[in-house]
Amino acid sequence: MTKKYLVLALLILALVITGCTPNQKKDTEVVQNTEEEAKTVVIPSLQLDENYYRTLMPYEESASRGLVVSNLNTKYDMKEVELGLFRISQTEFSPDKYMFQEGQYLKKDTLQKWLAREGQTKEGLNPNDEGLTGEEKALKTPVYITHIVEQNYLEVVDNKARLAGVSVGLSLNSIYYYTKEEYGAVYEQALTDEQIKQNGERIAEEVVNRMRKIAGLEEVPIVVGLFKQNSNNAIVPGTYFEYGVASKGGNLSDWKPINEEYIMFPSSEAEKKYRDLNTVFSNFKRDVEEYFSNYTSVIGTGYFKDEQLQKLTIEIPIQFFGSAELIGFTQQLAGYMKANFPASMNVEIQVNSLDGAEALLVKEAGEEDAFVHIYNH
Repeated sequence: MTKKYLVLALLILALVITGCTPNQKKDTEVVQNTEEEAKTVVIPSLQLDENYYRTLMPYEESASRGLVVSNLNTKYDMKEVELGLFRISQTEFSPDKYMFQEGQYLKKDTLQKWLAREGQTKEGLNPNDEGLTGEEKALKTPVYITHIVEQNYLEVVDNKARLAGVSVGLSLNSIYYYTKEEYGAVYEQALTDEQIKQNGERIAEEVVNRMRKIAGLEEVPIVVGLFKQNSNNAIVPGTYFEYGVASKGGNLSDWKPINEEYIMFPSSEAEKKYRDLNTVFSNFKRDVEEYFSNYTSVIGTGYFKDEQLQKLTIEIPIQFFGSAELIGFTQQLAGYMKANFPASMNVEIQVNSLDGAEALLVKEAGEEDAFVHIYNH
């Protein structure tokens, strides 16, 4: 099989990527007007893919950077709450027309006040729990919202970059964790889908009302997505289940459902919902474990939209002692990948060790052979 090499730089950012290539036209300098100042920024000339937003340079970090780590329970939700919001934003802000910038309007201290309980700050979006025990809090006043992520979308008019729209993702608890006594055992209280939906929509309306009072956000369209977090011990992320749009200067309109889910392979859930795919994955897993049975495990995560597989990501943790062994294992993986997965599937395999990433194999839908990259070789 012919081996192809995938440039690592293409994988640094999942949805927001900028760059340049030889013989490209010159990047464009424009003026960005902010509330504080007007400054010169650069728009990269190259858009690598129609699904990628170009970003203004120099890159501006979010005004609330760092909160996602402390507010969300798993690394999987931390990633998906942002990437899922990109997908929603693409339906309202086309990457062909708009550019991306991390959120600049919702400051860290503002969000901390909003995410608190009413009894802690007057701006708190979560219910007051004063006088209640841990179990009473879980039943009557659980914490509903844990994080708010903001994304800004800009357009260029008369050589000036200006804010054209904002997307915000509201991360909502699916399980409320509590203790009955200080330093006691941790208990779980599951929130119903109806609880999550009703309180998410209520909070979203209040968030939009507050954002309209922030200088610069009075008239721009605001997209709000509702994200249902997964449990603390989950190894797949939660998903957005609906979104609404507040038009220029307006309030939120009708909510639009989103049918997305992440399924672990192999699993009883995968066997129940996607039996054929679970069998295909199990056969691949068997082949891999026969090759290196002593210290290899294979875990897959399928991303589904409208019950159709969009991408299957496979993680294989390994412990190798030499480059030749790694190369041989990667070659075997490429063969098993071709033999087990149909050409119509979008599959990515990540081989990792304690030292970090070791190899990457990517087979896009419609391709029989995988792109292969072995790191540091």
